[in-house]
Amino acid sequence: MTKINALQLFGIIAILSTPFASLAQEDQVTFHKDIEPILQRSCQGCHRVGGVGPMPLVNYEQVAPYAGLIEYKTSIRDRAGAMPPWYVEKGLGIQNFKNDVSLSDAEIAAISIWARSGTPRGNEADAPEPLVFDDSIKWTAGEPDYIMKSNSVTKLAGTADWWGEIDYMLVDIPEDRWVKSVEVVEVNDVNTQGSSGRDTVGGAYIFHHMIWGTAEVDENGNRAGPTLAWPVHEVGRNADIFDEDAGRLLKAGSYVVSDSVHLHSNGRDTNAHLEIGFRFHPKGYQPKFKDAVFNAQGNGVDISIRGNEKDQELHAYTTLTEHTKISTFEPHLHAPGERMCLEAIWGYSVETLSCVGYDHNWVRGYAYDDDSAPLLPKGTILHITGYMNNTDSNPNVPDPRNWQGSGNRSVTNMFIDLGIRVTMTDDQFFEEMEKRRRNLNLGPNDHVIGCPLCLVPLVQPLDSASTATTRNNSIASQGVVQ
Repeated sequence: MTKINALQLFGIIAILSTPFASLAQEDQVTFHKDIEPILQRSCQGCHRVGGVGPMPLVNYEQVAPYAGLIEYKTSIRDRAGAMPPWYVEKGLGIQNFKNDVSLSDAEIAAISIWARSGTPRGNEADAPEPLVFDDSIKWTAGEPDYIMKSNSVTKLAGTADWWGEIDYMLVDIPEDRWVKSVEVVEVNDVNTQGSSGRDTVGGAYIFHHMIWGTAEVDENGNRAGPTLAWPVHEVGRNADIFDEDAGRLLKAGSYVVSDSVHLHSNGRDTNAHLEIGFRFHPKGYQPKFKDAVFNAQGNGVDISIRGNEKDQELHAYTTLTEHTKISTFEPHLHAPGERMCLEAIWGYSVETLSCVGYDHNWVRGYAYDDDSAPLLPKGTILHITGYMNNTDSNPNVPDPRNWQGSGNRSVTNMFIDLGIRVTMTDDQFFEEMEKRRRNLNLGPNDHVIGCPLCLVPLVQPLDSASTATTRNNSIASQGVVQ
């Protein structure tokens, strides 16, 4: 049964208990005034003609027949099957993220009221201006400055999964450029509107994932030197947005190379290719921090998930050896995975940074807002907890009787946080905390989730002209591990 939180339930009861005559007045929830703006912001990017959603949700005639389904899908909130596919739990941990398409409690309640009160159309004069869609809408982070296209591949209906590599792709740009965001999309010949096929993970796609990077290639076509890793592409994944002060360098003349491409059948003969869209920083940009580090915290080996049992937990810990800003949190589980939480342990402080639901159909990376990204001193212990549901109540599990261990297949498991981190020097760490206090106008009685030392300088101020030695001594006196 779908769970509805107390605030949402209160809103529904309050409105539904109002006499119908009152609902007919100007405070009535109507499509044009209340529902259409929600759909424009959080739904129509996919649910439109030419989008990846299974039905368009643009005009009243398209939306009204699905009112009950929309009410159900939005009320799931932060678990597998929820729409829009954004699973950050409200009221727990950090709440400010970039490109957040989630709905508020009031918006979810409004959708429920509208669906249960006869889906009133309302006054067209209340309608927002229609959105204009074009092919660039597929780039959720904005139109790229440079796009690379992979070779095309074909996956036949009903064939077994395939692992391999795609052809190398030349980075054909005139000079090295620093990248502010990267996004990988699959382009295929699947008609998502009214198409038929198996209900599989990523039913509209054939690329389950691609592990990739950039590298130099010698005259024999072999990699020369190290490979610079880029964020893994996974089915349903959103764009990766790097810290403004820690871009990634895309080197002219290098090649995009892959270490693992996983294709699966979606029930139809499908031709597809991947497109990689890069957005660049302005020419002359230089990163302030060290190159963003792609975290792979977790345990990919010692995974044991029993059959026919829910609420099973997996745990992993790591100690930060440098001051760190966490740019993104990205849980990666497989079919039985329902939820992952990220926790910071600093001294006597144990603080939940984020808890998010998980849906193996929509792999999400969550980029924190600039003034909300955790600022953690070295010595902090990061703790992730994965919650597994290997029962028939989890629609992603094909056979809950089976024990699951680690592995690359969807019917085996993974337990990893693939988020992005930036490491900082002592001076940069203090500077970032000072900027956080200034931007948020923090006072001595405020609390900042994910920044255990943010308010220490308010009690123990530091002279901006202090020497590095004095600054290091101050760090030590506040408990920062050297």
